[in-house]
Amino acid sequence: MRFLYSLLTLSVLVAPGAFAQVTPTPDSTTSSPAPGLSQPRKLASDKPSFIPVPIAFYQQETGFAAGAAILPVWRFGTDTTVRKSNARLIAWYSQEKQSTIQLTHTIFTPGEKLFLSGELSRYDQKLFYYGVGNDNREQAESDLAFKLIVFDEKVMPRIAPNLFVGLRYRLTSLTDITASNNAEDGGANYFLRDPRIDPRERQNTLISGIGPSLLYDGRDNVLATYSGNFVDAHVLVNGSALGSDFKFTRYQLDARHFQPLFGSNNTILALQYLTQLHTGDVPFRELGGLGANLGGAIYNNAGLMRGLYETRFRDRQMMTFQAEVRQKLFWRIDAAAFLSAGQVGYKLSDYTFDGTKFAGGGGLRFRFNRRDRLNVRLDYAGGTDTAPSIYFAVGEAF
Repeated sequence: MRFLYSLLTLSVLVAPGAFAQVTPTPDSTTSSPAPGLSQPRKLASDKPSFIPVPIAFYQQETGFAAGAAILPVWRFGTDTTVRKSNARLIAWYSQEKQSTIQLTHTIFTPGEKLFLSGELSRYDQKLFYYGVGNDNREQAESDLAFKLIVFDEKVMPRIAPNLFVGLRYRLTSLTDITASNNAEDGGANYFLRDPRIDPRERQNTLISGIGPSLLYDGRDNVLATYSGNFVDAHVLVNGSALGSDFKFTRYQLDARHFQPLFGSNNTILALQYLTQLHTGDVPFRELGGLGANLGGAIYNNAGLMRGLYETRFRDRQMMTFQAEVRQKLFWRIDAAAFLSAGQVGYKLSDYTFDGTKFAGGGGLRFRFNRRDRLNVRLDYAGGTDTAPSIYFAVGEAF
């Protein structure tokens, strides 16, 4: 099973002056008004922030790993009604010679006339494979290594306030698939004997798809939202005309709601519902998965069902819901408690109440950049057929 222990924020938290250049007090002034005069206070500088963060962790399947994240946050132009854009470049290398380079971005152009969001990443990883379906067994746990390249981009002009409509293109290239060692039950590696896996899926695979995308984004801040709604819906048609090795269609809906509780921003309720449905011939790596915590553009940078192992349950039709309460404590420290439920199935009619999977936990938040609400989070969570783990990430889970 997976054990993840974050080591990385200690030097940041104790370093004197670590935030002097990137976290000015929002209501700071440059000079005092003359006696008897009332002058408006100048707002803090709104210059772009460019924050490096060290990364170090341990996982059973990767060993120790180290790297860094670079997190620029900026606004195009001087209009403060335009929400800030951000990017995340994360890179690490592990003791077992595995690596990740992940670049994601969320961009609002001047006047928010255009919204751009996507990912360019390369993964060289080993994960545990448990099989396809909602009822796979913990004893089927097997090593599965692969290399994966992802290019995903949405280009969406604004057609109304907070409403964007455009196109999404996604390409994934899966190579060097290696299923070594036996399964936990002593049998052959389960990836090699899973009846739900076609022999073609065990070979190098290119998936390429394009389709319409719609976004309503009324969030006040995309990094740590206090209030607003977010709805992303898209269809991806994957086929041979685009070079795809498999022909299938994906339908996805991601809906989120955020609201303050008790009359202030000290307590925030965050809700998310996400469903991913497929028709056609879907290879295993493209199936909807519960326990998706690697980030990336596929789920709009959300972590799904923290506490479940990465894609612990996967199938053609996936639905999940999560709720989180975020509570301000003191200084830069916040807390959060969360609970999620979900299910996968070959068909929606396969869903049963008893088949629902659960996950949940709690954690702390450190406001790394107060001006832009950029948090570092540390969560402890467990779920169905998954031992509790510690999760470290930059930014909220959704």
